[in-house]
Amino acid sequence: MPSLKDLRNRITSVKSTQKITKAMKMVAAAKLRKAQENAEKGRAYSEKMNQIINNLKNSITDASSAPKLLAGTGKSDVHLCLVMTADRGLCGGFNTNIVKKAREHFNQVINSNQKLKIITVGSKGSDQLKRNFKDYIVEKISYKNSKTISVNEASELTSKIITMFNNNEFDVCTIFYNKFKSVISQEPQAQQIIPVESSDTKEIEETNDTQYEFEPDENEILEHLLPQNITTQIFKAFLENAASEQGSRMSAMDNATRNAGDLIDKLTINYNRSRQAVITKELIEIISGAESL
Repeated sequence: MPSLKDLRNRITSVKSTQKITKAMKMVAAAKLRKAQENAEKGRAYSEKMNQIINNLKNSITDASSAPKLLAGTGKSDVHLCLVMTADRGLCGGFNTNIVKKAREHFNQVINSNQKLKIITVGSKGSDQLKRNFKDYIVEKISYKNSKTISVNEASELTSKIITMFNNNEFDVCTIFYNKFKSVISQEPQAQQIIPVESSDTKEIEETNDTQYEFEPDENEILEHLLPQNITTQIFKAFLENAASEQGSRMSAMDNATRNAGDLIDKLTINYNRSRQAVITKELIEIISGAESL
């Protein structure tokens, strides 16, 4: 049974931890609002960009002359996967959920006898994948020293991906990230960005209701628009991840704070019981000593 001093030290330690988790929750809550607004704005922009790309794609009559970024290489032998996680922990299942989604896709690719290449963005994803998929990781990228991730980082990633694609290093590129839904809900996503994945039939019908005239022709527009679309989709994933990370951290720190409070209550009860037992024992010893005299 722990001594009174041990219990006092433990209570003090848990109270200190509770203060830290409470402060982290408040910081995450302050960051969440802006991150959520940015994610919602980026989501609307990226969805509209995809609609424009699909509208242009449907307008092309000669598929053989379509840009490779739109139509692909005509095969799917080599898959490049961009796993986007956080560089910091203490955010619940945020990183684990993305990695779990990515693992399922990796296993499908490997089981289909296709070649797999992985680029990890964020140290936590790299740490979780290196045990089973170390040989497939071609590059590790971390933004641990950056306070915020801007569109410049997304443009750099786009340049790397397009260079690899032009060098025939892969056929299909998929990005993995968390889509923000609420503080307690983030949905892991697997989005194919090369070649451009066709939208749902309903979306295509809705966009086709509006007729567009293109100047210059569709292929020339797509040559400039497709790299911009890849940058947009990657930057959207960064924004979704930023909001999801703060939401998940806020929820995790709230749970940790409440658990610390419950633990403090239990330790305080044990401390009071132990103290009461010590006092009772001392009283009995005093009374016994007095009677013997």
